[in-house]
Amino acid sequence: MAQILPIRFQEHLQLQNLGVNPANIGFSYLTMESDKFICIREKVGEQNQVVIVDMSDPTNPIRRPISADSAIMNPASKVIALKAAKTLQIFNIEMKSKMKAHTMTEEVMFWKWISVNTVALVTDTAVYHWSMEGDSQPTKMFDRHASLAGCQIINYRTDEQQKWLLLIGISAQQNRVVGAMQLYSVDRKVSQPIEGHAAAFGEFKVEGNAKPSTLFCFAVRSQAGGKLHIIEVGQPATGNQPFSKKAVDVFFPPEAQTDFPVAMQIGNKHGVIYLITKYGYIHLYDLESGVCIYMNRISAETIFVTAPHEATSGIIGVNKKGQVLSVCVEEENIVNYATNVLQNPDLALRMAVRSNLAGAEELFGRKFNTLFAQGSYSEAAKVAASAPKGILRTAETIRKFQSVPAQPGQASPLLQYFGILLDQGQLNKFESLELCRPVLQQGRKQLLEKWLKEDKLECSEELGDLVKASDPTLALSVYLRANVPNKVIQCFAETGQFQKIVLYAKKVGYTPDWVFLLRNVMRVNPDQGLQFAQMLVQDEEPLANINQIVDVFMEGNLIQQCTSFLLDALKNNRPAEGHLQTRLLEMNLIHAPQVADAILGNQMFTHYDRAHVAQLCEKAGLLQRALEHYTDLYDIKRAVVHTHLLNPEWLVNFFGSLSVEDSLECLRAMLSANIRQNLQLCVQVASKYHEQLGTQALVELFESFKSYEGLFYFLGSIVNFSQEPDVHFKYIQAACKTGQIKEVERICRESNCYDPDRVKNFLKEAKLTDQLPLIIVCDRFDFVHDLVLYLYRNSLQKYIEIYVQKVNPSRLPVVIGGLLDVDCAEDVIKNLIMVVRGQFSTDELVEEVEKRNRLKLLLPWLESRIHEGCEEPATHNALAKIYIDSNNTPERFLKENLFYDSAVVGRYCEKRDPHLACVAYERGQCDLDLIKVCNENSLFKSEARYLVRRKDPELWANVLEENNPFRRQLIDQVVQTALSETQDPEEVSVTVKAFMTADLPNELIELLEKIVLDNSVFSEHRNLQNLLILTAIKADRTRVMEYINRLDNYDAPDIANIAISNELFEEAFAIFKKFDVNTSAIQVLIEHIGNLDRAYEFAERCNEPAVWSQLARAQLQRDLVKEAIDSYIKAVDPSAYMEVVNAASKNNNWEDLVKFLQMARKKARESYVETELIFALAKTNRLAELEEFVSGPNNAHIQQVGDRCYEEGMYEAAKLLYNNVSNFARLASTLVHLGEYQAAVDSARKANSTRTWKEVCFACVDGEEFRLAQICGLHIVIHADELEDLISYYQDRGYFEELIALLEAALGLERAHMGMFTELAILYSKFKPQKMREHLELFWSRVNIPKVLRAAEQSHLWAELVFLYDKYEEYDNAVITMMTHPTDAWKEGLFKDIITKVANVELYYKSVSFYLEYKPLLLNDLLTILSPRLDHNRAVNFFSKVNQLKLVKPYLRSVQSHNNKSVNEALNNLLTEEEDYQGLRASIDAYDNFDTIGLAQRLEKHELIEFRRIAAYLYKGNNRWRQSVELCKKDKLYKDAMLYAAESKDAELAETLLQWFLEEDRKECFAACLFASYDLLHPDVVLELAWRHNIMDFAMPYFIQVMREYLTKVDEFAAKVDKLEEAESQRKTEEEVTEPQPMVFGQQLMLTASPGPVAPQPAYPGYGYPAAATAAAAAGYPAQPAYGFNM
Repeated sequence: MAQILPIRFQEHLQLQNLGVNPANIGFSYLTMESDKFICIREKVGEQNQVVIVDMSDPTNPIRRPISADSAIMNPASKVIALKAAKTLQIFNIEMKSKMKAHTMTEEVMFWKWISVNTVALVTDTAVYHWSMEGDSQPTKMFDRHASLAGCQIINYRTDEQQKWLLLIGISAQQNRVVGAMQLYSVDRKVSQPIEGHAAAFGEFKVEGNAKPSTLFCFAVRSQAGGKLHIIEVGQPATGNQPFSKKAVDVFFPPEAQTDFPVAMQIGNKHGVIYLITKYGYIHLYDLESGVCIYMNRISAETIFVTAPHEATSGIIGVNKKGQVLSVCVEEENIVNYATNVLQNPDLALRMAVRSNLAGAEELFGRKFNTLFAQGSYSEAAKVAASAPKGILRTAETIRKFQSVPAQPGQASPLLQYFGILLDQGQLNKFESLELCRPVLQQGRKQLLEKWLKEDKLECSEELGDLVKASDPTLALSVYLRANVPNKVIQCFAETGQFQKIVLYAKKVGYTPDWVFLLRNVMRVNPDQGLQFAQMLVQDEEPLANINQIVDVFMEGNLIQQCTSFLLDALKNNRPAEGHLQTRLLEMNLIHAPQVADAILGNQMFTHYDRAHVAQLCEKAGLLQRALEHYTDLYDIKRAVVHTHLLNPEWLVNFFGSLSVEDSLECLRAMLSANIRQNLQLCVQVASKYHEQLGTQALVELFESFKSYEGLFYFLGSIVNFSQEPDVHFKYIQAACKTGQIKEVERICRESNCYDPDRVKNFLKEAKLTDQLPLIIVCDRFDFVHDLVLYLYRNSLQKYIEIYVQKVNPSRLPVVIGGLLDVDCAEDVIKNLIMVVRGQFSTDELVEEVEKRNRLKLLLPWLESRIHEGCEEPATHNALAKIYIDSNNTPERFLKENLFYDSAVVGRYCEKRDPHLACVAYERGQCDLDLIKVCNENSLFKSEARYLVRRKDPELWANVLEENNPFRRQLIDQVVQTALSETQDPEEVSVTVKAFMTADLPNELIELLEKIVLDNSVFSEHRNLQNLLILTAIKADRTRVMEYINRLDNYDAPDIANIAISNELFEEAFAIFKKFDVNTSAIQVLIEHIGNLDRAYEFAERCNEPAVWSQLARAQLQRDLVKEAIDSYIKAVDPSAYMEVVNAASKNNNWEDLVKFLQMARKKARESYVETELIFALAKTNRLAELEEFVSGPNNAHIQQVGDRCYEEGMYEAAKLLYNNVSNFARLASTLVHLGEYQAAVDSARKANSTRTWKEVCFACVDGEEFRLAQICGLHIVIHADELEDLISYYQDRGYFEELIALLEAALGLERAHMGMFTELAILYSKFKPQKMREHLELFWSRVNIPKVLRAAEQSHLWAELVFLYDKYEEYDNAVITMMTHPTDAWKEGLFKDIITKVANVELYYKSVSFYLEYKPLLLNDLLTILSPRLDHNRAVNFFSKVNQLKLVKPYLRSVQSHNNKSVNEALNNLLTEEEDYQGLRASIDAYDNFDTIGLAQRLEKHELIEFRRIAAYLYKGNNRWRQSVELCKKDKLYKDAMLYAAESKDAELAETLLQWFLEEDRKECFAACLFASYDLLHPDVVLELAWRHNIMDFAMPYFIQVMREYLTKVDEFAAKVDKLEEAESQRKTEEEVTEPQPMVFGQQLMLTASPGPVAPQPAYPGYGYPAAATAAAAAGYPAQPAYGFNM
């Protein structure tokens, strides 16, 4: 049978399966603040990420690209805190927003969420709390204690109130991990240092205390051993007893010598402390007593982070392998485990009571019965009340307490029991009934109310029935709590709380007979009945049928209440309620028409029978309502004509509900009935609905009754809004018919919609007395000509004057035109013009008159206007035209007049006189028009003069365009005439610019020669001379030299530069030479002409320093270094010393350079000059001069020169220079090159530079001066960065011995470092492997083991490799190496020591294979060591496969205690093969986890009987009784067969065995089987078999036993029947004489002082005794004899 485990162990997920890098599963990268989230920092490629695993959805981890030093998730929500250096930030991941940020002044070493809104921050010196709410900054809580200095902080804990704070750290001391803790009290502000590794705070309520105590638990492993301490912190709360301190040992297995606690959590639900150690062991302790409940190893890897597991009140953690594991209490097993395994029933009881756990029923029952039997009723009551799951709170327990009489002066045991239950909580159903029955009998109703208010009673229907007789209201409260709807509604009705019935029924989902309830209410109170009915239908789905409710109202003729109900019930106006709406209106139209009118007026209903309601309305005199409901036109026409009985406004609105045809018919009926009375209403209807009815139809309707007045008013109401031309025309017609001339005039003036031609013709035909409407129409729509003809022919000239004077004077030109067309007299026309002065367009008037060639008609009027001072251009234009046509001095007028429009008059003159047109255009600067006229009429001279005077560049550009065919003629006139006449420089300048802009160089030269060379006022003009030369440079270069020589007043430098840019170098040289600009002249010779000989001659002739300098630069550029230096010396110009130095260096002209630099040094003592002079002296090997120079005062950079000399191999010179500046480093290098090694070492010692030491060392190595090289090397190897180069240099040249000697000498140096030891080890591995082991044993802690590992592997030094793997804790590789190279590396003790430490369990199986092949006799020793972590199934399969199970039999024996199936089967098979039936039987009995059927099937064929017997035994164990018995029969194992048949409890099998014994004639076996299977055999069957086979003697002992048993049972049955009859008679006697006793709380309840049995309650038969027949059956006696014969 499998062992009972008190814990549930679960693996939730494997982080590596989620893609988490195994290297990032550790304390530094992974955090878990609660069981909701795991947060891991990792690097994917080049990107830093934070992986968040939501434990509710672990398969979908959240990855965010975040770079941070640490990340911790909020324990409750998706809020993450990030730390980068000293910056802290809090982000909400779901809202993607930053919540808070802060920058610390100290580095945060550790941080942790201590609540959902607070983060604890631990620095080197102090601890802070940082709240997530508001803008608060971190608050300092306390300073770190000195005992935690140098510790790694691994945890921080607080209690629930954050009054106690705990900081936990660890450190390595004396080859063990020491824990240090600092406990801080916030209230007292004091700290206490404690030695401990793991701790936690918990809340625990001690029995008898009102408030829980705050407990502090911590575990420590010191040198003396492990301890767990449980103490209460702070002062106990008021009224609390202090918690007694506990200290218990923590057991650590022998193989875990260095193990220590790493984590602790407290499960408050079960009161259990979970303690986890570094080696993966879990310890469970009882929080109250400190008892160790369980301990086992749950993880081979360290669980480095834990958190409380809220769902199970357990612990959850992550190990280094990435497993997320949880451990919690197994509630089903923990109590049984404490009882049976721990043999601690007190602990089991305490845990069961504390956590309400199952499993202790037998313990509680036994304890209760023991206490009850001892008379300790109070203690027994406490046990019954506190038993978990209420296992003892039964009717049987109540009866037991009822059966105990009360002691005098004490409360009865039943009362004590109830008192304890009331103190602890709520009574159950049976307890509540038993307590309340006597309370109500004694009238103590207030106690019941108090208990109900405190929720101490479990309410039930039976309790409500019990209470109802005393208090219906209190019973209602009980029924409500017990949820008995029928009884609750019955109580509501009886107490008159009808409103609450509906609310309660809805709440509990109960449906009573609502109509029946309503009738009852109506009989009592109709108003309350109305409210009740309204509540029944207030929901979408009414609780009762509305028709039935209405019938209830009508039964009592409650019209008013029924109306109120229906108005409320039908307010949603549903189609299905139409018949109810009709019924409501009908009852009110008959009994209360005003109410019906109000209902119809509110328009609440739309689904009633409208025709029926309309007839009822007409009968009730509600004509308006009847019209609203009639749909037949006949009925509507009959009613609508009675307008005096209807509201006019309503009637107008009513027409809006009729169709178009019906509306027109109704209007016709109204006009036919009484046109005077109804006309106004008809007009209103027509006005309002003309768009629907159609304006045309309405007009025809009014016209059919010849009602122009109605038509006028109708159209007048719509004409202002209508756009129809016919409406406006009909309105004008109607207005004319009714004499509304003013309205006609208004509409003609304002309307834009009528047809003007139609209206004009109508007004002409109407012959109105006032022609103003006609004038308005003609004026608006441009019928002025027709108007003038109509008025003139009808002798209405006065209206013409009225029109032009008052209506529209601006129409005068058109009127004049019309009058001229009808040959009106000129005097009339002139008078008309004079009358309407200045209020019209003169242009239009002139145009009208001009079109008819009557322009002179206007001359008097025009002259009078000008005489009056009129400046209007049109007037002057007209007068100019008249003067031009009459040739009345037009040119003088055109030049002198300032007001005419030049463009208009010019166009008028173009065909008549082009010259006059030019005059007009010039006056108005009409450029293009003037040019056009001149071009068309060949007036180029005038055009040229105009252009010159105009001075407009754009105009010039226009006429000088290449596509202008007249350009040549124009240019000739400009050159010959226009410019010769002008004296204005600006005119000349603009003209010249225009020619330049037009790109006419030849024409420009022609123009400029005319101006400059011909003696004119502009001959000496500088700009013109410049322009002439420049134009010649551009257009005709042959003339340039002539112009240079002839002209003197031009800008020589600028012209020369332009000539150079145009490659006219000789001309430029001539200009510079003419004006004595010698430097520029020689520059032209050098740079452009490129003749240095001419330049040298020119320089000698000039003999100017500047000229020599320019020549020198040119020579230097041509690499004529010697000539250039001579020229610079003649110029005494050292300015170009850098270029000279560079050129001389390039061409090796060092002697000439020395001369130049000596000249330059005299001129200016520049540092560069002196530096180069030193170098030049060195190059010319003038070492004496050099030494003299550097010894004297100078500004030279000697160091720089020395470096240059060194680089160019001039080591002697460099030696002098370095010595001068005391640069010993470079001096040493120089001496090395000179072969002076000892001096070089001395200089290197003075320089004391690593680089120098390296250089000298390498030189000494090359020179094979190893003694000096070692001196230098000792100064190099102490620098780890330089060591590799030194070793490479030695190795590349094959000096291994010298290198090893150097490193061996260096090991004793004070600054010896790991690199030296490492490299020496590598060198040993390569060249002196015999010395490597000794070196490693001495210095393994100072070498870089990974690097040496590679070297040892490459050199095949397997023993040394294993040694290094062991020291580096790479046990897996060490084991692999030993197995791969056993000859060199394997050692038994070392292998066994290392194999237990490997992380990869797979190596266990490889090691087993290795031992099997290499050391088979030591295999069992190995397996003994490996067994704790070995998969025994796999191991057995392996040994079975290689057929070596016999070899490992000791191993199988040692691990069989695990009850592993594979192990059991393998061992059983071995024992079978060895024919060890005793061992096999012992194995089968001890360990049951194997295939019993398979083994049995194999064994039943075994040749040995003992093995076949075991097969039968196995069949029996698997309930295969028949097979087991058959096998025993086959082997004649009669005893076993009888035993198995009896155990099977199978009567048929037992009878079959009996028959077989008889068949085999085994009478003794027959007799023995009768007693073995006594309970299974039927006496009748046995009797029949004995009788048939004549063996009554063998069967007689059996029958004697049967007879004795039956007689004993009959006697017991008779005694019980007598006892029951006596009890029944006693009960009847007591019912007759017993009176009810008064109850006093605290004394006996329902108990008599009689010692006889308690009478059962009649209402609860479960507490009484069963009937006699039932009791007999219950006692196990059949009601009738089981056999058909008497014994």
